[in-house]
Amino acid sequence: MALLVAEYGVTGMAEKLNKSNSQVSQWLNGSKNSGTGKPRGISSGSCRTIEAAFGKPQGWMDADHGETAAHRAPVEQSHPVDQSDPVDWPADLPFLAGVSRIRVGQPTVEMTSIKLVTMHLQAGIMGFEVQQDFDDGGTLDVPSRWIEEGDFVPHCLMAIKVRGDSMQPLLYQGDIAVVNIADTKKVSGGVYAINFDGEPVVKRLRFERNEWYMTSENTLHPRRLCKGGACIIVGRIVRFEARNFKDRL
Repeated sequence: MALLVAEYGVTGMAEKLNKSNSQVSQWLNGSKNSGTGKPRGISSGSCRTIEAAFGKPQGWMDADHGETAAHRAPVEQSHPVDQSDPVDWPADLPFLAGVSRIRVGQPTVEMTSIKLVTMHLQAGIMGFEVQQDFDDGGTLDVPSRWIEEGDFVPHCLMAIKVRGDSMQPLLYQGDIAVVNIADTKKVSGGVYAINFDGEPVVKRLRFERNEWYMTSENTLHPRRLCKGGACIIVGRIVRFEARNFKDRL
């Protein structure tokens, strides 16, 4: 496995196998199962898939190929006292165990970019349009492992900027909220992006006396009835990123 990663890189292997970067990294590093604490191995079926994808004979993944000269660290090497910038170190210089070399400008393999958007809504209309918000870079990077563990679909996630003070102290104006548009089921206590009479709002839903209400964290804002075409769920808020520290501190 290490030989293939050295030749193709984690991203190259992931693309060729149609897998996520984190999946390839888990195979490579033998990450532990959170339930048993035992290292996760590569299943026999996955081994055969990898062999077929890279033109290796069946059973190649099960064999011990040992170290090749290209990957064997030198037994003895005199290092100068001043190692300078690690970016400029020779590729064959021994590095700390478990640490990957990252160069300036090289994207990390553990993050996924989702669109940062502005919503355009109409009153009483289920659908909505979005426009990518390039004032803040156009995207928000979130951990790929978080997406996998939450079983989210990346193209169903959107990031929006919070407006107003109704959700303080949970969310402040300028914070970024991640919306899962695939989840529109109402759950009492959940926080949602809502099309309220044509305006995008972020509110917590409460079910009381057989009615759904939009509530605010800020007690100065009264609750509002969420009913009919005036209150349409766009998606559930599944993550937020604090951007407004001025009002928090």
